[in-house]
Amino acid sequence: MNDILQYKEYYASIQLSADDEIFTGKVLGINDLINFEGSSVSELKKAFKEAVDDYLQTCSSIGKTPDKTFKGSFNVRVSPKLHQEASTFAAIHNITLNEFVKTALSYALKQKEDVSQILEENNKKLETA
Repeated sequence: MNDILQYKEYYASIQLSADDEIFTGKVLGINDLINFEGSSVSELKKAFKEAVDDYLQTCSSIGKTPDKTFKGSFNVRVSPKLHQEASTFAAIHNITLNEFVKTALSYALKQKEDVSQILEENNKKLETA
């Protein structure tokens, strides 16, 4: 499971650098690179909030939109077999493959707890293999 922090609609992934004895973090979902660190969890959380606030203030002062612009299109790489099955399913239901993928993503995000459990189970299987 990933360790994620949230503050003001921003998320960050965090890691422990055991060699340096410090926690590091990176803000997710934006074009700019924002890293922060702390020697304790409370320091890390404080540094994350300060980094986000500083980022928003900097963007405001230079007239820049702070958030990454999502275009609404992205490439998905799957096995040829999965591609074939999805294409066939879409054709049977008289929809485009794109519409099928949008529906599947929407469904998965509405069922976040179930999907998270499946992902955790898959990760455990990979770890023991």
